[in-house]
Formats: sequence, structure tokens, C-alpha cells
Amino acid sequence: MSRPLSRRRFLGATLAAGAFAGLAVAGCSTGPPPVRPRPARRPLAIPPLAPTRREAGRRVVDLTAAPGESAFLDGPTTPTWGYGGMPFGGPTIRARRGEDVAVRVTNRLPETTTTHWHGMTLPARMDGGPHQPIAPGDTWEASWRVDQPAATLWYHPHPHGRTERHVHRGLAGLFLVDDDVGVDLPDRYGVDDVPVVLTDRSFAPDGGFDTAHRNAVGLLGDTVLVNGTVAPYLDVRTTRVRLRVLNASPARSYRIALDDPLTLVGTDGGLLPSPRPVPDVLLTPGERAEVVVELAPGRRVVLRSLPDELGAVNGIANAAGGHDTLDLLELRPADRLEPSPAIPATLSRETPLAETDATRTRRFVLSSNRINGLAMDMGRVDEVLDAGATEIWELTNRHTLPHNIHVHDARLQVLGEPAWKDTVPVPPGRTVRLLVRVGPYADPEVPYMLHCHLLRHEDDGMMLQFLVVAPGQRPAAVVSHAHG
Repeated sequence: MSRPLSRRRFLGATLAAGAFAGLAVAGCSTGPPPVRPRPARRPLAIPPLAPTRREAGRRVVDLTAAPGESAFLDGPTTPTWGYGGMPFGGPTIRARRGEDVAVRVTNRLPETTTTHWHGMTLPARMDGGPHQPIAPGDTWEASWRVDQPAATLWYHPHPHGRTERHVHRGLAGLFLVDDDVGVDLPDRYGVDDVPVVLTDRSFAPDGGFDTAHRNAVGLLGDTVLVNGTVAPYLDVRTTRVRLRVLNASPARSYRIALDDPLTLVGTDGGLLPSPRPVPDVLLTPGERAEVVVELAPGRRVVLRSLPDELGAVNGIANAAGGHDTLDLLELRPADRLEPSPAIPATLSRETPLAETDATRTRRFVLSSNRINGLAMDMGRVDEVLDAGATEIWELTNRHTLPHNIHVHDARLQVLGEPAWKDTVPVPPGRTVRLLVRVGPYADPEVPYMLHCHLLRHEDDGMMLQFLVVAPGQRPAAVVSHAHG
């Protein structure tokens, strides 16, 4: 059984923030990346909002994945991949609850990719997982009705066995969902409502990404990029700023903190019932947090990632950079600040999931980069779920390595916690119990995924498939029922 989560562990813990430390573990490089001089601070780049148009009653977005060149540091440029004309990263897509959207993704890369809408509730055929490949030169259209509360979601590639490679090249962007529930939080994009996309890279002498320092956790870098910016600062002119923080790293986690407490207002799946002051927030790969920071005129503060032992054993925390402290983003308030409204006492009235509503319990054992002893098989369905059902899932990590589990389509809550999630850390030796609300879209043929979001582990096969069916539907595929 899992131990109760303290306030500090509100989002759970597996890895830690920090740069790679060169401790050898199975499958690791034996040396750290070279230490680079501290670069001069640069203005934080704000990803542009993706252009949209109305077409047949739908909000339409055209998105192209293509190679590019990026200048992260002084010296040679870096070959990268990006979306929507950006050489690295992608524009922020924004849509409202109740809208019909269509995103047309064109692949100008030299290899097949996919584009997955991480955290979105949508039909399996539109999910963008490994069953929706986009060959070079092709365009794939995903269309659906946005039907979930306001949240900070994201999109990224999901080709089977190559997800880490494609994300590491730079393919990732935010997808913001708005709704009509009036909550008076900072909402001016790029002004007092700011995206903070965290990832990390190491650089070779020729400017390219250095992938030699890959260990059993995955690819870790010695340089943090925030929205693709090294050593960024943000000029602020309001007394409060809302930071939408995404951990887009392939393997690293970040324990974000300021000298003053943060106010946590939202997690992966949307706003909390009420604001929660916290000393720090730990984000494993794929997780998001919305925090509000209060600022004093002229007083600069730095968002940092702090050390954490990660609940790991046998030196794994050190191998994952868990003993490091890293500056992420310097906030520079003006000498005179525009007053911001007080944070509302109530943020969301969404009804939480109830354990008494669960119709069954499923158990998943995580070990040796496998789930229930099985490696991912594109031709095998592992579970069948009823559309709209609520279930209890017990995730047990019997590995010495940290893992986290992302469930496509479904919305999750850790038992006893009010936060809506889609990605949940499972530290070594722990069991985490979830309430899982299955999405409403039934398809007896096309599966969704559940997998570790440490992308090396996903690529190694730490992923299963499930179908969602309506009453009376029979799955079209052979179903395995192996359980831990």
C-alpha cells in the first residue's frame, strides 16, 4: 500500500530535478557531460499562439512537423525538429470547451512520426498514438469536440519505439483548454499567464545534441531549456503571475520552488477545488502544474529545481541528477506593478471521483521496463474498459528504477487527493491507488495506451493497450488478461 501523501508530496515523487550526474548504473554512460560556463541570461521566449481559422463550424489548425536549426548557445547552431514553423518546440494551440476542432498535421520530417494530444479526452482514432502514423509527406487530420474542463495539456510524438528520439529532437507544444466557468486567475497569455516548458539537453562541440549520456533512466542533459531558452528571465509588470509548467523532458523530473511559497491552482487535468499554498511541486515527465507567484516591485526571484532523493535506492537518485540545484527562470518585476485580483477561494466545482462508484479493480505491476511482465505488442489488446466507467487501478513498482504511468483518454485521481491527473508517479517499492474515469468514446477496434512516460522505458516496451467499448460491444482483437 502507498503511504499517505504529504503536502510536499502532493504530486508524488520519482526522480528529481537537476543535471546529469555520472554515476554508472546498468546501461549508463560512465561519465557526466562536460561542464559549461554559465551563459548570460536571455529573455524568455514565449511560444506563439497557433493561427486558427473557422471552417464548416470547426476551429482548424494547420501544424507541420519539420527539421530546423536552433541557436541555444553562442557558437554553432543545433539541428532540431519543431512544429508550426518553429525550429524547436511548437506553437500553443488554444480551444474552448464545446468547440469542434480539427488539427491537420503534415510531416516534413525524414521519418514517420505521430502527434499525440496528451491529456485530451477524444476518440481513439484521433488520439495520435502509435496506431495513427504519419508518413513523410503525408497529412493526418485529427478532429473531435473538446469536452473537458479548462486545463493545460500538450502535444508530442508517439511513434512506437522512437518516442524519446522524436521528443528529444524538439517536438512538443502546449494545448490549452478554456471553458466558460468564470475564475478570476491571471489570463493574459505571455503577460501574466505564462507557459513554462521545461526540458534538458547536452550539446556536442559541433552544436548538435549530445546523446551519449543515456542511462537506465533515459536521456538526461546538462543544460535546462525553458521554452527553448537557456538561462531565461521574464520581465513582469503585475503583482501576480500564473505559470503553466510542463515537464517535457524525456527522463528528468523537476522539483520547482521559490524562496516564497507557491500557490498551486491546477494540475494535469485542470483546476483544483481551491488554491493550495505549497513549498514546492515535483513534476515527473509529462506532468503539468499551474502555480501563481506573488511578486513585490523590483524584487527579483528565481524559480529553481531543488534536490530530492526521489524515493530511489542504490544511487539511482544521483544517477538521475537528484542531488543538484538548478536555476530555471528568473522573474524580474518592474519597479511599479499593476495590481492583480486576489486568487479566488473556489477554483473548480467539478465533482470528484468517488471510490464507491468504482465497478472493478485492476492491478498493474511495474518491473524491468515491463507492465505485468509484458512488453508492448501492437497486435495485442491487454485490457477492455467500459465507456464512462469508474475503476480503481493499483500500480505497484517492484523495480529499483522510478516510473510513472500515463493513461490515454482517461482522467485520474490519486485516492485521497483532489487533483485531476493523467500522469502519475510510482516510486520504487510503492503502490499507488488511482480512481480512473474512463472516457466516453467507444471503439471496439482501435486501442488507447497506458505506459511509463520516462520515454526510454516506453520505447523499451513499458506500454500496454486497452479498448473502450459500449454496452453490448465485443472487442475485435484478441485480448490478453495477464495481471501482476
